[in-house]
Amino acid sequence: MENKKFNYLIPISLAAFLAIGLWLGNFMSKNGSYGFSKGEEKTQKLQDIIDVLDAKYVDDVNGEELFEKAIGDMLHQLDPHSNYIPAKDLKAVNESIEGKFGGIGVRFFVIRDTICVTNVIHYSPSERAGLKAGDKIVEIENKIVAGKKINNEKIMSMLKGDPGTFVNVKILRNKKKLAKKIQRGIIPIESVICAKIVSPSIGYIKIEQFSVSTYEEFQYAIMNLKRQGMKKLIVDLRNNGGGVLQSATKIVDEFLKENLPIVETKGIHQGRQMYRSTGGGVLESTPLCILINENSASASEILAGALQDNDRGTIIGRRSFGKGLVQEDIQLRDGSDLRLTIARYYTPTGRCIQKPYAGDIEEYYQDQYDRMNNGELYKPDSSIFVDSLKFKTPKGKIVYGGGGIMPDLFVPYDSTGTSFYYSELMYSGSFQGFAFDFVADKRTKWKNPAEFNKSFTVSDQLVEDFTKYSAKYFKVPVKKSEYNHSILKK
Repeated sequence: MENKKFNYLIPISLAAFLAIGLWLGNFMSKNGSYGFSKGEEKTQKLQDIIDVLDAKYVDDVNGEELFEKAIGDMLHQLDPHSNYIPAKDLKAVNESIEGKFGGIGVRFFVIRDTICVTNVIHYSPSERAGLKAGDKIVEIENKIVAGKKINNEKIMSMLKGDPGTFVNVKILRNKKKLAKKIQRGIIPIESVICAKIVSPSIGYIKIEQFSVSTYEEFQYAIMNLKRQGMKKLIVDLRNNGGGVLQSATKIVDEFLKENLPIVETKGIHQGRQMYRSTGGGVLESTPLCILINENSASASEILAGALQDNDRGTIIGRRSFGKGLVQEDIQLRDGSDLRLTIARYYTPTGRCIQKPYAGDIEEYYQDQYDRMNNGELYKPDSSIFVDSLKFKTPKGKIVYGGGGIMPDLFVPYDSTGTSFYYSELMYSGSFQGFAFDFVADKRTKWKNPAEFNKSFTVSDQLVEDFTKYSAKYFKVPVKKSEYNHSILKK
């Protein structure tokens, strides 16, 4: 019986994939979209198949969910980065790109089924309404949310909303319940998450992603660092998965003299487009290092590749992810989105750094684990250094294509002190929970982070308290041998 079931599904899947291609074209409008003039019969056939599944299949079938998954699977046969985004998910995706959303301006963490406010953003609606770090949100719009199994997605859906609208919450502070009416506003999503002087003349900037606002955030950070005496700069792109291409090229422009290549994009239907520097950047003469790792991708690789190929600065770390494809968003009539690969990008020396793809999306992303298993995170993989992928920078430095940006200086992955117990603690939320509870009655003890770092020490008793706390509240029992390994190494 099981074999018959799978034999029945195979032709259905094949027919669905063929019909979806025609459906996509027919579904797109002409203003910014593309469409087929024929194919209505094929589209009807797909609908017939869905109807048969609804009426005849052995188990319940969500026709819409099956349909949308089939679209995604079809696109992944083309490349790993073309994608279908349902209308219900598009708003959240766009918020990340735009770098802002409508909300109240708090960061929170769920501890023991309670929404705990860990930070209130300055000048935000929550700050104006009087919320403070350490508050616990127990009701939202007269609905009790404390002591309930509630996830971050549900919480965000209740707190987010259009700017100007209101949300009523009740908070618990010092065992007293307080009612707060908060008028939502535009909340920025910071992409430059750290900008500081790490020595008397060296500045450090951490860019978490590239959104529409990243370049402006970067400019503001540079201005402040220069005021503090910055002469050299470190830009940290580790674990930055990319984002908006133009934000990356604008940042590169600040480092390069006039009319130097930054990146070229080429696609069969898009032609060629070369991005070049305009000159006059405020960092043209600033000594520079860029930090990357295996999770630095897309726009991060554009930035690192452009600077490396122009002999501008030093790239430090491990080989980057290897995403060399450019996507364009095409909105469909139902509000969903087709994120379609339209071009490849090439670094100034002509490198295409897209890593190989054989049509298996899971295998493609498994590459990150493969690098760990084959030892590449501990020493460079010499197999990518082949003559056919060799390029020269203007000053004669050899660089390679074929899958990611290879750094000028390799830094091996630091696995010192790692253990399954340590990993369990990291992913359980124990550290965040313990820290929140620990400072509950100490929030005014330190004036600022600098004073805390100078005066605070981790005692043996504090570590013991933490392990007991993690076992009690996060169900991570102490593994003594692994604990000893991690505590001694760290």
